Amino acid sequence: MFGMSWADTIRIALMIVFVIVAILLTVLVLMQEGKQNGLGAIAGGSSDTYWGKNKGRTMEGKLATYTKILVAVFIIIAAVLNMNF
Repeated sequence: MFGMSWADTIRIALMIVFVIVAILLTVLVLMQEGKQNGLGAIAGGSSDTYWGKNKGRTMEGKLATYTKILVAVFIIIAAVLNMNF
């Protein structure tokens, strides 16, 4: 359509998805709370509390999981866009 090959169409679609993922990734990183432990965790700080054990179920744990997934998608799309096809 309009002289575009299928590769050009896929590249444009991937670029659009790439920009959306980058924006979502930025928002997710900014939504996360700062780590207050810092170097205190090295000196013997423990996360064996109820909140430490169940962090994956909290909103903060979900944000961290979603961030990891979006980072993987971001890297994969960046690698695909870098290929010359």
